[in-house]
Amino acid sequence: MSNAADLLRTAGLPPLEARILLMHVLGWRRTELITRDLEPLDPDAVARFEALCARRVKGEPIAQLTGKREFFGLEFDVTPDVLIPRPETELLVELTLEAVADTPNARVLDLGTGTGAIAISIAHARPDARVWAVDRSNAALDVARGNARALLDTARAGGPVSFVQSDWTGNVDPSLLFEAIVSNPPYIASDDPHLEQGDLRFEPRGALTDDADGLSALRTIIGNAPFLLANRGALWLEHGYDQADDVRALLKARGFTEVRSMRDLAGIERCSGGLFTA
Repeated sequence: MSNAADLLRTAGLPPLEARILLMHVLGWRRTELITRDLEPLDPDAVARFEALCARRVKGEPIAQLTGKREFFGLEFDVTPDVLIPRPETELLVELTLEAVADTPNARVLDLGTGTGAIAISIAHARPDARVWAVDRSNAALDVARGNARALLDTARAGGPVSFVQSDWTGNVDPSLLFEAIVSNPPYIASDDPHLEQGDLRFEPRGALTDDADGLSALRTIIGNAPFLLANRGALWLEHGYDQADDVRALLKARGFTEVRSMRDLAGIERCSGGLFTA
């Protein structure tokens, strides 16, 4: 019978990926792959592992194979209906938390929530805040609601996160005013070859590209955000590696002040934002 050592050696994948998939199939911790590496494995488990390896070789993302992805210290469920949370997007959470740090019971709006990773991470870090999470996809909202139930104290009065089906701000209650609005919108241009490469091939196209120049969703959000921001409320947006200049220009043209871009751990200007005086 096969054992863990044999499977890892013959998986045909980078060692880290093979370990992740084998731990997922067996329900083992990483230390068990060492201490139990010669233990005979159930043939069904071996078959499931080999099937996952075959799918990974064809390019299917690890997060979709395991159904999980860690983000901001929390483990989120992932399906093919949502964008896989990425480490660089944690910067967006940090900037939003900084923006509302001195505001008790702050209201935060997350546009294009997907898995709910941004909204839920903010709510987890700031239990006093009220967070609204918007997505046009009902399938994505179902994933986000499930993540909220698993990761947050949903018994709290009013709930820590309110979910809204909407194409950007269209269905958001106009009487609400937010201390911060945050978004990781689709910003890849429709002709970008990366859309046909790697993990992106398996993720929802509408979460990746605006099917235009990559700036149309950013223009819409920047144009509408002032109607929903409290006085000196903050807007923070993730964007592409080469879009910072354009996004700063859009923010300034719409009347935002203290406009700036922040670099991710790779040194790329990843997020831009500013304040709006009502």
